[in-house]
Parts: sequence; structure tokens; C-alpha cells
Amino acid sequence: MTAAPDLPVWTDEPAYITGLRREAWELYSSLPMPTRKSEEWRYTDLSDLNPEQFVPLAPEGLTIDSVEDLPEAVYGVIARDQHRSGIIVELNGAPVYRRLDPELEDSGLVYGPIAEVAREHPQLIERHLFQSDIAEMEQKLWSLHVAMLTGGYVVYVPKGLSLPGAIHNFHYIDRSGELASTHALIIAEPGAEVTVIDEFISPDLDAPSLSLGGVEIFGQDNARVSYLAVQRYGRGVKHFSMQHATSQRGTRLAGVNITLGGDLSRSDVTSHLEGQESDSEMLALWFGDREQHFDYQTVQHHAAPHAHSDLLYKGALTESADSVFRGLIRVDPGAQLTDAYQTNRNLLLSEDSHATALPNLEIQADDVRCSHGATVGQVDENMLFYLMSRGLGRQQAERLLVFGFFDEVLKRIPVAGVRKRIGEAIEEKIAF
Repeated sequence: MTAAPDLPVWTDEPAYITGLRREAWELYSSLPMPTRKSEEWRYTDLSDLNPEQFVPLAPEGLTIDSVEDLPEAVYGVIARDQHRSGIIVELNGAPVYRRLDPELEDSGLVYGPIAEVAREHPQLIERHLFQSDIAEMEQKLWSLHVAMLTGGYVVYVPKGLSLPGAIHNFHYIDRSGELASTHALIIAEPGAEVTVIDEFISPDLDAPSLSLGGVEIFGQDNARVSYLAVQRYGRGVKHFSMQHATSQRGTRLAGVNITLGGDLSRSDVTSHLEGQESDSEMLALWFGDREQHFDYQTVQHHAAPHAHSDLLYKGALTESADSVFRGLIRVDPGAQLTDAYQTNRNLLLSEDSHATALPNLEIQADDVRCSHGATVGQVDENMLFYLMSRGLGRQQAERLLVFGFFDEVLKRIPVAGVRKRIGEAIEEKIAF
């Protein structure tokens, strides 16, 4: 794919963004597709992925005035969960519904689609959009994501502002054979506090579709940012998520990734700790069944001294599902007194399920405390026997063990509504 395609173009798209997207297409065209010959892609086969076969979704569509007119899978979440500071719903790549808490309209908060914010606040876009340090293993799909951008939003929280509710974004697709590429740009000024949720939803599709998601988070001094990505796609969707969070002095960033749906899901999650006394919490939970394949690649990059990071990723698999975790703690020279932890736990619920765990350390400082560990194991038959001896059936006992396995992650999810819905989704999958 070398000839320039008809890239998705928004009405009144700023020339700056158009230029970035065309540069990204040139880079994409010059790079080979990742293969299993590289260490980072050894366990995920992309040989049957041909982005040319997918049609980019139209970036604009009709506006939906009433939340009740949204797809039931979206409306049901909005109707039941707690108060939100803002909502954007994208339907097949187009922003169709938007709401902002009226009390925040004069606060200096900026929240809207990327193209709109680029026109009204160009300084935010030019300083931050697509400015993250992208690793070589991500370059091919990241450049495709930028070139084919069909949607996305910007959240800018001014100095000292604490949002009372979450910013909740929904990305819903129900078309086969198409490509959706959405981007989240989150900027928190010094002392700001914000929670942002991205939910990716679709019904089962009768033919493949491709979803690309990019995330850039910039937390300035002493900011507090929580970011939650919940992937609940149906069958037929391949999803690739590339997330980069950058923290300055005293910033606390909490990232949560939940993966339950799709046929193939790959998440590259990097936390760049660039300020002293910054803190990064990285959580993930996945539950795979049928022949789902989940791949997590993480980097805890310590570039400054006196910083802390803690990663806890847990996955359960049944039927013929498989997963990969490859994590790296990287400590730069001079990043003394780094305190970093990395834990991956995998629970296999069937003979045909499989998990690969590859934790790594790359330490270039001599006064640090870093640890990593990973386990892959079957259901504990002794524990099952104990529970069944107390009157539980086998399925009830297995259900209890699965929830016990996930509890360490679930209780650390910062949004109660998300925590409850994930528990319900896990319960639906427990049908051994």
C-alpha cells in the first residue's frame, strides 16, 4: 500500500492536522508490517491482517439530541451509572451525542472533538497532539492510526480544577469491513484532577472490522489523572490500543485496562515517569473465551529519580483462548531511588487455554528497588475440593475462585459503576 488513499477528512479540518496525517501515511507506507520474527510480536500473528481491506469510517454524521436514541448498549450504561462531568458518544466514527456539566462551562475546561478543539484552541493541539515518544514496535500501527483518524476528543483541565465526575467517552461500531481510528488527548495542568473513561462497544459482526485507539496523557506537576479503557467489542473486531502517559513532578497517573471482547486485542501501554516523585499505577484485567487472543505489552519508563510505579495485570482464560504479557521496567541512568513493581498473574480454566508471561528489567541506575514476577496456573483443585465440601457445586466454586482471583484488581478500579459492570460481564463469561 504505497499510493496515498482518500484519507478521512473532517469538514474545516485544520491544515495542521491534515499535514500530520499525510506525514503519518508516508511513514506507514515505508514500514513493514510487524512479524513474529521480532520479539515484541512473537506471539501475535498479523499475517492475515490487511488494513487495505477496511474502509475508513466517515468522521461525521447526524447529531442525536436525546440520549434515549443512542444504541441500547450505550444508553443502558449512561442511564444506570453515576454522575458524569461530560459525555461524548461516537457512532461508527462520528460524534453524535455530547454533554457537559453546565457547572463546568465557565471553569476553563476544554472538552470536545479533536477537530473542533484544533480550530478553537490550536495551541493545545500543536503542543501535545501526536507528540509522545513512540517505540519502534508501535510505529507501523501508530502511523496508520494517525493517518486514518476518524474520531477522538481532547480533555484539557486547567490548573487546580478538580472534576466532580468522570469524563465518559463511548466508541460504538456496528458495521463490518470498516476501520475506526479514535484518539484521546488528555492534558492536566498543575494540581488538576480528572477521571476519563473510554468504552469500546459493538455487537457481534458478520465480517471483520478493525479498531485503532491512541491515547496520550500529559500530567503536569502534582496533577491526578485516572484513565480507564474498557473494551467490550463483539465477535469480528480486531482492536489495537496504543497508550502513552507522561508524568511530571509529583504527578499521579492511574491507568486501568479491561479487555473482554473482540477476536484479537493488542494493547501497548507505556508510562513515562519524567518528573521526580511522580507515581504510576498500571492495572489490567482480561477474561478470554472461545478463540480470543489478548496481547499486552507494557513499559514502565523511569527517567527521573525518586519515582514510583506499580503494575498489576491479571487474566483468566477458558476454552481455547490465549494471552501474552510482556512487561518491561526501564530505569535510565540517573533515575536513582526508583521504586518499581511489576506483577502478572494468569489463571487457566481449561486444558486448551494458554498464557505466556514475559516480565523484564532494564536497569541503568545502581540505587533502585525493582521487582517483577509472573505466574501461570490452573484452578487449584484443593481449593475447589474445600469449597465443594462446604456445600457448593463445582460451577459455584469455580465462580467464587475466579472472582477471588480478580478481586485484587477490581477493588482498585476507581469508578464504582465500571467496577460493578465489569463484575457482571465476568459472571456472564463464567460458563465452563
